[in-house]
This record gives sequence, C-alpha cells and structure tokens, in this order.
Amino acid sequence: MDLSFLVVVVIITALVFDFTNGFHDTANAMATSIATGALKPKVAVAVSAVLNLVGAFISTEVAKTISSGIVDDAKVTVPVIFGGLVGAVLWNLMTWYVGLPSSSSHALFGGLIGATWIASGSSAVHFTTVVQKIIIPAVAAPIVAGVVALLGTFLAYKITHRAEKKTVTEGFRVGQIASASMVSLAHGTGDAQKTMGVITLVLITSGTLASGSAPPVWVILSSGLAIAAGTYLGGWRIIRTMGKGLTEIESPQGFSAETSSTAVLLASSHLGFPLSTTQVCSGSILGAGLGKRLAEVRWTVAGRMAVAWVLTLPAAAIVGALAGRVADSGNIGVLIIAILAVAAGVAIYAASRRKPVTSKNVNDYPTSTPAASSAAAA
Repeated sequence: MDLSFLVVVVIITALVFDFTNGFHDTANAMATSIATGALKPKVAVAVSAVLNLVGAFISTEVAKTISSGIVDDAKVTVPVIFGGLVGAVLWNLMTWYVGLPSSSSHALFGGLIGATWIASGSSAVHFTTVVQKIIIPAVAAPIVAGVVALLGTFLAYKITHRAEKKTVTEGFRVGQIASASMVSLAHGTGDAQKTMGVITLVLITSGTLASGSAPPVWVILSSGLAIAAGTYLGGWRIIRTMGKGLTEIESPQGFSAETSSTAVLLASSHLGFPLSTTQVCSGSILGAGLGKRLAEVRWTVAGRMAVAWVLTLPAAAIVGALAGRVADSGNIGVLIIAILAVAAGVAIYAASRRKPVTSKNVNDYPTSTPAASSAAAA
C-alpha cells in the first residue's frame, strides 16, 4: 500500500463522510416542509439534493478554514486524517440510527482534532481557531436562529390572525417551498465545503498541493455530488425527529424556521465560520415552536438532542484518536481500521432495518402516550 494509494483511500473515506453528512442532515432543510405537507417526502429530498450540489460551488471560505485553520497541516499525516474521518463517519451513523440530529460538522472536527492531538501533540491543534470559529459560533448560532424564528413566528401569526386559516396554511406552504430550498442551498454552501477542506488538507499533507491552497475544481465537484447523493437517500429517522419530535409544526412556523436558518447559515459561510447546520436548524425549529401561543414543545426530545450536541465533539475525538493511532502505525493499521469501520457501518445499517423509517411513515411520530418522548429515536 504505497502513499498514492493511501491518499486515494483517505479521499474516498472523506467522500463517504460527505455522503453520510448528506443523509444525516437532510432533515435540516426539509423536515418542516415534509411535516407540514408543503412538499411530498420524495420531492423534498430530490429538491434538497440538487440545491446541495449547487450550493457547493458558491463559496470556499469554510473549506479554507478547515484545510489550514483547525490543525497544523505541517504536523498532520494522511493516516491520522483517515482516523479522524472514521471517527466522524461512525458517530454520524450511530446518531442517525437513534434518530438524533447531532452535528456532522462537530463530528468531523472532533475526529480530526482527536487524531491529530494524539499523533502530533496539542501544538498541532490550533485551539484559538477552534474556540473562535467553532465553539463560540456553536453556542451563539442556535440561540440567534431560535430568537429570529421565535419573533418571525409571532409576527406571522399576529399579521394573519384575521385571515382564514386554510388560506394562511396554503400561502405559507407555498412560501415554505422557497424557504426550504434556500436552507438546502445554504447547507450545500456550508457542509459540502467541510469535506472539500479535508480532502484539500490530505492533498497538502501528501505534498500534492502547496500549503494554504484552495480546493481544486474536482474536489469541489466530487464533494458536491457526494453530499447530494446522500441527501437524496433521505435520513428519514432524523427527519421524523426534527419535523415531528420537537414540536407540532404548522406552515407559518415552518416558514419562519427555514427563513431564520437560511439567514444564519449563509452569513456564517460568507464569514468562514463552519457552523453546524443541525444546531442552527434545530434552534430555529425550537424557536418557531415557542413563538406560537400554546404550542407544545417536547423538552425531553430537546434535552436528548442537547446531550448529543455536547457529546459529539469529544466522542468523535476519542474514536478519531484511537483510529488515528492505529492507522498511523503503518499500512496494516490502516487496513485494520478500514475493516472495523466497514463492519461497524454494516452492523448499524442492519440494525436499522428491524424498524425502518421511510418516506411513507416519516410523519408517524408517536405522541399519544407518556412513553412517546422516550420513543423519539425509534
């Protein structure tokens, strides 16, 4: 297994992560539109997939942050990056299985940070950048998005309170088609870049590109296609949780949540902040639920999501560190990690088939009994 082959393996692994990112995060853009009936499930994921691909070509600022901002590209090896990606992919699959909308972005960052730290020491991680561009925005973004969505929902109901409910519902459903499409575009702009950044980091580390290089066109295209393919597959388990698990969403709330998410995500991508789309959209949905008088917010589900958010970075870092340490031992180590990762992925997928969630039952969220909240991830 020579270096060039190893680089190809790591690039393929990065695209696999991108694929899992797509189906893991489809819910961010389309959960509320599917829940309100604004779009049919299959149509929603198809629209989202196309716009994710388009969004990948809009900006590369986030990719530059990842390829040269989070870790020292002079102290990182290709096997270490491979280990970090394995940590991110496995966390994505595990949280998808239990229906929790955790952050694919933070899984990626955690995997890379953990693998790099163990292999090259803490000096190889740019903790100032991590705090400034990841930790602080991760705390602030969902709060900002939630407040904007809350105000937007309140105003939407206030302005239309004299209108016929059917007219209001149908009007906002039409608006949701546009707002959900914009979230998909913003998601492609932000999340596809994260894989671009990782692949660019691999190419820099292997000496194929100079330090500080921007992603080549083929990297942008392949990343966009991978996330679009994953999006079209549809992460129905997470769509169910976000569309029906947090709160019962009506079309005015869905429109407000999606519009708020789009504004925050596009602004962050322009500034080079690699925000978690999941956290932004979850904050918006929660804010939209609070913005409607007498709306029910399921705080048990929200609490479990918050726990997953807190655990994502360290959990992915631990798996990434272990995988990176083994992979950095040589070709046999890389092969062992690859086999274990594939086996784990197959096992998680097989377990998910016991109680499948599909486009046909995605809106069948159990809410009639006290045990419903604990069944959110089923």
